[in-house]
Amino acid sequence: MKTDIILAGVGGQGILSIAAVIGWAAIDSRLYIKQAEIHGMSQRGGAVYSHLRLSDAPVASDLIPTGKANVILSVEPMEALRYLPYLSGNGWVVTNTRPFVNIDNYPDAVSLTAQLEALDKRILVNADELATRCGNSKAANMVMLGAAVPFLGIDVGQVETAVRNIFERKGNAMVDLNVNALHEGYTTAQQQMSLRSANPPAS
Repeated sequence: MKTDIILAGVGGQGILSIAAVIGWAAIDSRLYIKQAEIHGMSQRGGAVYSHLRLSDAPVASDLIPTGKANVILSVEPMEALRYLPYLSGNGWVVTNTRPFVNIDNYPDAVSLTAQLEALDKRILVNADELATRCGNSKAANMVMLGAAVPFLGIDVGQVETAVRNIFERKGNAMVDLNVNALHEGYTTAQQQMSLRSANPPAS
């Protein structure tokens, strides 16, 4: 088993928390893990990305080669597109559809959506909306993590345990918020995958 993940978003969207939860769940699942440094956190609203590698065998490098990522997990849609050169032929893009407009020449929303929908293997989630439904839009990162769980090679129960452990010090309400957000994303991804299986793209 090997899963190479590109984490992407902008500063302040909770990429560090996603990485921490995946790392905890991977260790509990007795997997090896290597993570490259997360870049961009010093500038809130600036581009943030990291390479995260999971395997049942030792991992030599913390960097994912171009064209080898199994998953691009992004909390911001333009950032998902930015890292497409890393995606393997069978890889999945799992991204939030709600833009974080932080530059003057941010792409047109219609064009951005069209590019994402043209991808063969993609899970597109309005994470901000689902997180708000759970109680707080700031849990959008956990929604996106949940949507990516089917592609990580880690059981959703292990990921939930990691969420509970990491947020425990913030109290039960925060734990429940993030666990609920995780499952909202997970359910949404499963629903989209079921629809795609029932209605495969025309060849």
